[in-house]
Amino acid sequence: MEFEVYCDESGLEALSNKEAHKYTAIGSIWLPAEYRAEFKACLSEVKNKYNIKGELKWNKISPSYLPAYEEVINYFFEADYLRFRVILIESSKADALTFHNGDIELGFYKFYYQLLHHWLFDNNNYNIFIDLKVNRNKGRLKELKKLLHESNRTSTVVQVQALPSEQSSGIQLADILTGLVSAKFRQEITSEAKKKLVSIVEQNHLHKAIGATSKWEEKFNVFKIEMEGGW
Repeated sequence: MEFEVYCDESGLEALSNKEAHKYTAIGSIWLPAEYRAEFKACLSEVKNKYNIKGELKWNKISPSYLPAYEEVINYFFEADYLRFRVILIESSKADALTFHNGDIELGFYKFYYQLLHHWLFDNNNYNIFIDLKVNRNKGRLKELKKLLHESNRTSTVVQVQALPSEQSSGIQLADILTGLVSAKFRQEITSEAKKKLVSIVEQNHLHKAIGATSKWEEKFNVFKIEMEGGW
């Protein structure tokens, strides 16, 4: 079966500046490729309905556009074919010198590997799309693809490609959900509109507070990595 994975991150600066945020988060939207057109059409319909010309982003949520983001959140939870997985890295424990030979960028892509590796299943093909960013090492995505392939021999990683978020509805949805989870963990939400969205997720869909989940959770998987080991 063909799958597409769309990824974005939040609070990346905390990997180099531990005072910036309590957590760095990398999130991903997973969907069967056969639903791509339906998925894009649904998000486009919401944007057209509320006259949103640019991207859908967590940082663009405001009271005037809250109904649009409510629809996006509800759509995600109601669409059986969409899944979300996010990895949270506690900045105070992400010691690049200890774990990554002082290479923060290398550490970032190791966390990407942890995000993706555990959700690659046998006999499937995966196209992985990551929000475009400038890497010091130009071969990072090729190396990530190689490592994912070598550790998942019975599945196929067709590509790991960087895309500008404005060109990808999947990356935009990943941005919203990743931003929502990371902001909840950081306890730094001041916007009433964003607080409302968190409440909708917790009360209407999860029926509990957002927190780390079982590794087997399929719809809304929150992986708070333990740097000392364990899940």
